[in-house]
Amino acid sequence: MGDEFARLFSDQTVTKVLTVEASGIAPAVMAGLALNVPVVFARKSESRILNSDVYTADVYSYTKQSTKVIRIDKRFLTKEDNVLLIDDFLANGQALLGLKKLADDAGASFVGAGIVSEKAFQPGRQNVLDAGLTNIKSLARIASFENGQVFFQQTNV
Repeated sequence: MGDEFARLFSDQTVTKVLTVEASGIAPAVMAGLALNVPVVFARKSESRILNSDVYTADVYSYTKQSTKVIRIDKRFLTKEDNVLLIDDFLANGQALLGLKKLADDAGASFVGAGIVSEKAFQPGRQNVLDAGLTNIKSLARIASFENGQVFFQQTNV
């Protein structure tokens, strides 16, 4: 996955990969390794090692029916950064929008978003496009779930 994300975004100058804990960390680390750039992840909970000088964004989870505050220490994201967002699923787009807010708050440049699996039957892609995020690449696009089977769209990106 990391090599494929690196290939898909090879035309961009990526200085950091940004994701949300916990399920986004594995694909983000693989992308960071392939791109040879640091990976930063937004925490969903407060931490004793995280100081109070943080960027924050509210992210609503449709799965859990709750809002979480995600946060990144300001030391790890700056206006000099060109960030690639990586996430495991794109369903409604809330995680990507929260990550983009963190990048915007830091003054960082958004270069694109890599998604492992996109639920193409949900409004996530349109929601993030409507919010101005472009250059969204998905490794797999799920068209539907029917009778216990997963059906994929023919085009993955």
